[in-house]
Amino acid sequence: MKVLLVGNYAFDGSTSMKVWADALFRELRQRGIDAELICPKPLFGRMKHSSQGLGKWLGYLDRFVVFPRKLRTAAANAEVVHLCDHGSAMYVFAVKSAPTMVTCHDLLAIRGAIGESTDCPASFFGRRLQHWIRRGLRHAAMVACVSRFTLGDARRLLNGAGRLRLVLNGLNYPFRPLDSGEIDRRLIAIPGVQLPFVLHVGSNLARKNREGVLRIFAQAATGSNLNLVFAGAALSPELSLLAQQLGVYGRIVQVPEPAVELLEALYNRALLLLFPSRYEGFGWPPIEAQACGCPVVGSQIPPLIEVLGETAALRPLEDEAGMAEEVRKLVSDPEYRDRLRQAGLENVRSRFQTSRMMDEYVALYRELACQS
Repeated sequence: MKVLLVGNYAFDGSTSMKVWADALFRELRQRGIDAELICPKPLFGRMKHSSQGLGKWLGYLDRFVVFPRKLRTAAANAEVVHLCDHGSAMYVFAVKSAPTMVTCHDLLAIRGAIGESTDCPASFFGRRLQHWIRRGLRHAAMVACVSRFTLGDARRLLNGAGRLRLVLNGLNYPFRPLDSGEIDRRLIAIPGVQLPFVLHVGSNLARKNREGVLRIFAQAATGSNLNLVFAGAALSPELSLLAQQLGVYGRIVQVPEPAVELLEALYNRALLLLFPSRYEGFGWPPIEAQACGCPVVGSQIPPLIEVLGETAALRPLEDEAGMAEEVRKLVSDPEYRDRLRQAGLENVRSRFQTSRMMDEYVALYRELACQS
């Protein structure tokens, strides 16, 4: 069986999608499946590397004018074409020679484009793009949804419920507990992580609620020597100002876009992952943290309830005082922390192994190949 994977444009700002597509490719090859991974390459986009402004429009030329021809050529030799991110669903219309599968990680941008509250507002052109993506999802031979929450959105917003499948995400990388010497070796160049710290992994998108992270930390850290590590995007000027106003800016350590080995070490060293997200389709950082033995304090939103359940300390989104209390409890109560640590490790081991995810995808590929 020949599977063509389609990844994301290099400058779209989505590191997690690149890691996920690379993981699919690696796992398929290890199983002896003939797989190829292609992505839109920056040509016009080389003139300005950005996912905003002029760089975004130059990237659109690379993605929507140049790449479809390459995709059609590559798809001619494939039995199944798998679009690894729903943001590429418009490429369904460029593939005529093989059935297409799309993995739908969330429908938050599409929901935002039709006026629903998801912290994903859309401009006029953004609404047109999301309409195009939605049409692509509706025309795909199969749509694999990464959570029951996302599956519910898909049933509501897409036609053809019979084409929808649930495939819970597995880990993109074999995150695991590390010994203290290995953690020290990986973190030696980062000042500020020698003190106890709370970790947040994510971006400055409104739905990631970094404002909430700062407010919760400010409440929890009073009278302690805790630091707060932000891994991912650097703090925006507005968030830096808020940190100063809350009196915690001097306790913040920023680790911009860490390599996966460094991120694994941060999960291992952190006292806990603080993840009060407002909207998610799945939520990778919490299960990555749990795989490393890092307890999670987060918001009680449907996707996190589904993924984490009682293996994490979840509080209602508006209950920042309650989340701050959970942080203090995890810092001061080793028995409670170890209980959540063990529950998290078991949650990942029993539900989110990469091998289980790959078994399900390979079965779907075979189902599609037999239909073509």
